[in-house]
Amino acid sequence: MKQIVACLVVAAALAATIACGAAARTLDIYFIDVEGGQSTLIVTPARQTLLIDAGFPGSGTFQSKPGDPRDARDAQRIAAAARDAGVARIDYLLITHFHADHDGGVVELAQLMPIGTFIDHGSVPPEAEQNVAGTLDAFQAYAAVRAKGRHIEPKLGDRLPLKGLDAIVVSSAGSTIVKPLAGAGGHNPACAATSSPGPDAQEPHENPRSTGIRLRFGKFRFLDVGDLSGQPLFALACPNNLVGPVDVYLVAHHANVDATDPATFAAFKARVAILNNGATKGGAPEVFATLHRAPGLEDVWQLHRSENAGADNFTDDRIANLNERTAHWIKLSANDDGSFRVRNGRTGGEKGYGAR
Repeated sequence: MKQIVACLVVAAALAATIACGAAARTLDIYFIDVEGGQSTLIVTPARQTLLIDAGFPGSGTFQSKPGDPRDARDAQRIAAAARDAGVARIDYLLITHFHADHDGGVVELAQLMPIGTFIDHGSVPPEAEQNVAGTLDAFQAYAAVRAKGRHIEPKLGDRLPLKGLDAIVVSSAGSTIVKPLAGAGGHNPACAATSSPGPDAQEPHENPRSTGIRLRFGKFRFLDVGDLSGQPLFALACPNNLVGPVDVYLVAHHANVDATDPATFAAFKARVAILNNGATKGGAPEVFATLHRAPGLEDVWQLHRSENAGADNFTDDRIANLNERTAHWIKLSANDDGSFRVRNGRTGGEKGYGAR
């Protein structure tokens, strides 16, 4: 009898430990190096997956075409991150907008792992081809894959169907939310110091149509608006702050000059900024100057060292790739109390940020 009781006590303790471990699961975000495109893998505590964009096709240029998935640079890098996360499928794929550095890798990725639901703003205007050649071909290739799965075109303010998270659409198809999110609102005094309506978008047809989300896990908040730039990005911050403070901000449009108005940083009040820049894409000197002055910003993590003339990179321990010969990711793990840690895939070093 004593042995039975002892076994029951051990079993109960083990069950409690397992239950506590399950309850303590983190929200994990992999910022994948696709050489200045975007691909961000989010794994929820419930083990659902949301992939935001899929990088380039083929060898990784705007001129590349989808080919053998075994040779697909960015699809293989996404698959590697998924393996590290212990997941084997993409439950939801959000394509922020239709440029080949964001939707190009989908054809090959779909051959490497199943994709359940596609989320996007529907279609691309023909004039987008004028600024970025190959845009329409890349979209047609993506749309053919999308047709084989479930498709959602969310409206502003809609929430993505993720368990245990609040992922709300703040921008899409050239428009943005007009009412502030919970915890936001109020006039943004930093808007007075900038020109209205902010800097013009470098690519005016598709980037300003980016579908962006504010994701909340307990007290942790993350903002990803793709390549949103120009008036729509400015509208989220000025004249009123519609998004509110976030813990981590994936800086829009790879941290190009058209997406780094100081008023946006004053509105979002991010503790940590992530740059999905490339060696020569994003990271202009004026951008780094803005980041150094951003109020409340504790750290900036870069996927690449910027080789642009005059660039003032942050310290090497905050940079995942010092050149284009490597493909290390940056991994973020967040707790529902708002604390989180960021890990450099190149060095293995990480830094923790307490709840605020």
